[in-house]
Amino acid sequence: MGYQEHGNEQARPATRREQRRARRHRPVRIAAWTVGALVLAAVVVVAGYAFMLQRTVADNITHEDLKADRDGVITIGPDGANQPGDGQDEGEGDPIEADDEEAAPIVGEDGEPIDISGVEIPVTTPERDAAAGDALNFLVIGSDSRDLSVERGRSDVIVLMHISDERDRVDLIHFPRDLFVPIAGTGGSSKINAAYSYGGAPLLLQTLQPLVDVPIDHVVIVNFESFKAMTDAIGGVDVQVTEGGGGFEAGVHHMNGEQGLKFVRERYSLSQGDISRGERQMQFVKAVMLKALSRETLTNPGRLASFIDAATTNLTVDESLQVSDMRNLGFSMRNIRGGDVHFWSGPWCGIDMHPVAGSIVVMAEQQMRTLSEHLRNDTMENYADEVSPRQGFGGSC
Repeated sequence: MGYQEHGNEQARPATRREQRRARRHRPVRIAAWTVGALVLAAVVVVAGYAFMLQRTVADNITHEDLKADRDGVITIGPDGANQPGDGQDEGEGDPIEADDEEAAPIVGEDGEPIDISGVEIPVTTPERDAAAGDALNFLVIGSDSRDLSVERGRSDVIVLMHISDERDRVDLIHFPRDLFVPIAGTGGSSKINAAYSYGGAPLLLQTLQPLVDVPIDHVVIVNFESFKAMTDAIGGVDVQVTEGGGGFEAGVHHMNGEQGLKFVRERYSLSQGDISRGERQMQFVKAVMLKALSRETLTNPGRLASFIDAATTNLTVDESLQVSDMRNLGFSMRNIRGGDVHFWSGPWCGIDMHPVAGSIVVMAEQQMRTLSEHLRNDTMENYADEVSPRQGFGGSC
């Protein structure tokens, strides 16, 4: 028989009513304890899974001084292993094209090549406008190099990613690799991707910053093979193809990694050549981004883990970009949807043939200043570009 304690009083036998009440409430207490234990277990599992993902990212990514913050000086010169090799295959993709094998020379105002070997360039950073708040700017470089520790490769994809202060909008600005611009610290000009060839990510950053007049907070280099692995990890992506060519008709296509690489590499059959290829690259990036942020991926632990592993295996970031920063940024952008991601081309107004640099894309300088103003003030929702040609190669430069 049960007993009840009453302060300092002697214990007395519990009444039958009290025993029935105790039996009636015991399952409730046990159920509450069970639920509490399950909730605690779930928290432990989720925390452990998050820890595992963070460890995966930390183990996979490579940190390098991509901004040249460490020394504050960039010593430029051609990369000794600049190109993977004559006619060498890029994985299972197309062979490297002959006209892509050498970096365009840097030329002076007289149009003649400038010797830039050993030139030292001090690192500078534009001031951040207070109106931008906590908006962030990332330089994203798509490299064809399999191993950045061995060779720099080419920067076939150059994108400035602007993330709004409210974390509710992303603007991706693709800069055509043949855009003819001043190369920082050299006193000359060349195709913008030549900056990467001669001085790596730091020189490309120093070349791009004066054009947009905003500080670039972080630099990310991703290998082309990562795009393939990421796509396959999330079960392929649906890409909105706006211009047919290269085996893809206009419309929505479901692509795996192999098909995606073929899609983003094509340019010869497209109406604006490399400009159109840039548009395709952005269409593909958007498809991968939206699939990665979808409920289908985020609620599937196995798929999410595979995607994160694939996304970070060949990822190189600047030394100041920590894994915790990446995690917090991703969480803050969790409500981003398709309509919140916007694509732009670095302002241009035509194609020309330079006697030394070859075929170049001519920069629309006034429109570039307009873009700069909206980036500085974090007002990209009001930005418009009526200058860059929508078709063909002509324009009023």
